[in-house]
Amino acid sequence: MATPPVMATKSGTVATFADIDSIVLALRELKAKGFRNITVYSPVPRHEIDEVMDHPVSPVRVFTLVGALTGMMTGFGVGYGMAVDWELIVGGKPINSYWIWVVLMFELAILFGALSTVLGMFLNSRLPKLRHAAGYDPRFSDDRFGIMVMGGPAQIGGAEQIMRAAGAEEVRDV
Repeated sequence: MATPPVMATKSGTVATFADIDSIVLALRELKAKGFRNITVYSPVPRHEIDEVMDHPVSPVRVFTLVGALTGMMTGFGVGYGMAVDWELIVGGKPINSYWIWVVLMFELAILFGALSTVLGMFLNSRLPKLRHAAGYDPRFSDDRFGIMVMGGPAQIGGAEQIMRAAGAEEVRDV
């Protein structure tokens, strides 16, 4: 008894665009029709795409702030700890005067802030990516723009029509 062939269900579609105007038009139409699971591939950052996609503000700046404050407190703690541990009175100045540690606090704030910014960028970007996403095309890193829409078969059909009408060069299933 032969088993019937298994039909592959479409889980998404990818469209390739040559210019920024057509991808922005497609994104506006897709957002207006209620599509939410959209991934955009772009060879360069474009503000037009960011405006349409309404991306949230990056949390990397919080990593930077926390790292800088940690560095500043570390500089203060190191300076204060050494001054208290080795009490050396110089010129009658107080042992725990914080003005002498300002440069150390500043430098460690910069160092810790920079290192935590890099860490936050890697964590939020989910880097390193060892394999490309399902709909990725190497042309998206060269000179083409791309949109990947995920959803059910009925939704994908509507997305394909919208992207073709907006001027997609190629539309394929994922």
